[in-house]
Amino acid sequence: MIIGIGSDLCNIERIQASLDRFGDRFIQRVFTEIEHKKAEKRPFTRAGTYAKRFAAKEAFSKAVGTGFKAGVYMKDIGVVNMPSGAPTLHLSNGAKARLDALTPPGHAVDVHLTMTDDHPWAQAFVILYARPL
Repeated sequence: MIIGIGSDLCNIERIQASLDRFGDRFIQRVFTEIEHKKAEKRPFTRAGTYAKRFAAKEAFSKAVGTGFKAGVYMKDIGVVNMPSGAPTLHLSNGAKARLDALTPPGHAVDVHLTMTDDHPWAQAFVILYARPL
């Protein structure tokens, strides 16, 4: 059963402006080390890579119904890739606690994430699916 769904549309130029203005301070506050390494390997699409991940964090916060409050922080939501290459989310701290609180007893939650970008936009969708154990 679907227990949460969220989407977000992010302007890549806005992320580029934040990178230009705040640099590492912005990166360290918002993104995980894995996300940072991924983006820095892509010099021609660096801002788009960050923007997709920013959108994924926003989409997750909507899927769990809190936004960035109630202990859910951007840095606790990290985009990672499964062995197949498909993106998913690695959650920690308040983000993980919020998802655990939404998970029905006797279920596990699969996080489905899709991201795309077409300058100047980046977009992400998150579906939280509870499956019986």
